[in-house]
Amino acid sequence: MASYRGHLMLAAPLGAAYGALALTRPDADWGTVILAASLTSVGGLMPDLDSDSGVPVRELFGMLAALTAVFLFQPLRETGYTIEQTLGMLIVAYFVVRYGVSRVFNYLTVHRGMFHSVPAMIISGMLIYLTYPSTDYHLKLYFAGGMMLGFLSHLVLDEIYAIDFNGLRIKTNQFAGTALKFTSPSWMATLVTYFILFGLGYLMFNDVPEWAQSTTNWLAMLRR
Repeated sequence: MASYRGHLMLAAPLGAAYGALALTRPDADWGTVILAASLTSVGGLMPDLDSDSGVPVRELFGMLAALTAVFLFQPLRETGYTIEQTLGMLIVAYFVVRYGVSRVFNYLTVHRGMFHSVPAMIISGMLIYLTYPSTDYHLKLYFAGGMMLGFLSHLVLDEIYAIDFNGLRIKTNQFAGTALKFTSPSWMATLVTYFILFGLGYLMFNDVPEWAQSTTNWLAMLRR
């Protein structure tokens, strides 16, 4: 199993490369590049939220709490709250995620459970898409893709570390198959994960423009 530092060393350059892709857009700026790179890097660490280790979990939930506050700022301002009220609610949201959600999450999850899975990777991308405050769905998909790419790099690296190469002989250890999976031994965890996945999928489908929901229009766009 790869270490926290190992995942960070892979996710950081991967995030830099993914962020640089934003420069292919004529209207992209340095903010888009940095945010995409950051989301990809954070995504590369996200599966370790279910870890039993202390320091990585504290750091990850600290970053997650900060991202939550950042993404909530614009929606709260648009509802008419004053800047003081908005900042107050963001502070509360930070502490709720940092300390409240982290404790609940630690209680409900086990290391290498369904949070280390392909459905969890897709869910992470959907959450970014649905919470990012923008009407540009291309940009939202781009940021969601960065989170998923980082998440996938974590799963792949864990699977690579589950293989022992000894000369021409290749064997797997006890962690093989526990990262890139679609189900877990717990049917309840699997059921809840897919319930969340399809629920977010429904919300995401209703969020995209009507023309993009048509199969014909998707095929026409792909031919361009």
